[in-house]
Amino acid sequence: MTAPHPYFPADAYDGVTILDGPEVPLAVVEVRDYPLARMPELMDAVFPRLFPALASAGTAPAGPALALHTRMPTDTVDMAVGVPVTSPLARPLDLGNGYSAVASAIPAGRVAATSHLGSYDGLGEAWGRFMGDVASAGHTPTKRFFEVYVTEPTPDADPSTMRTDLAVFLA
Repeated sequence: MTAPHPYFPADAYDGVTILDGPEVPLAVVEVRDYPLARMPELMDAVFPRLFPALASAGTAPAGPALALHTRMPTDTVDMAVGVPVTSPLARPLDLGNGYSAVASAIPAGRVAATSHLGSYDGLGEAWGRFMGDVASAGHTPTKRFFEVYVTEPTPDADPSTMRTDLAVFLA
């Protein structure tokens, strides 16, 4: 049995945790200057199409859904939405409705990580607290960060029990 991946632990992180993570292959849909307010719409459009397409491409999810950001959000975001995969995509996958999944990766590197327990509405505040804690611990966060949606959202899920892991690359 293999050890759990450092970015996808079974249990929530206990406070700020520093990791030296390996590169992780991803299948993602990339967006630039996408309206922040429409992120739920993007997620709802991408994930139901992505999973069947991965199977047809001969790969499979190797962890939970995530969003990899390349800059701090304003009223828009630049990000990649997808999943880690068992093997990199050999070619882009047409997901329909104007979406295409491409090969990408979480780069290897030193990251700070923590877990947020609660609804997605609390993520902005959780990120602010986390970034302050990272800086207070003497680390320098970069503008590259990712969220791992450990708890799959469902209509009957209790938002207070949802877990989202937050990770930021360190300079």
